[in-house]
Amino acid sequence: MSFLDDAKKKLTRAVDQHGDKISQGIDKAAAAADKRTGGKHGDKIGKASVRAKEALEKLDGKNDDFRGPGSTGPDGPTGPTGPTGPTGPRP
Repeated sequence: MSFLDDAKKKLTRAVDQHGDKISQGIDKAAAAADKRTGGKHGDKIGKASVRAKEALEKLDGKNDDFRGPGSTGPDGPTGPTGPTGPTGPRP
């Protein structure tokens, strides 16, 4: 097994165990970036956070950590335009 295979296996295991926390971190980083730019780049930040979560999901392989824009869960829509996204309502 090569170094990269071993690293990918460890990363996949970490994502399996902590994918929800990583996803929350992506949301927090996107919200902070949106706030610091005064909302000027909210659409770009939102797209970047979606792409980061899609990459996270590819590593995970379980399809359980990310719900894309417009999808609904127990709390309604989520994603970059939903209540947890960088362009959604602020508490």
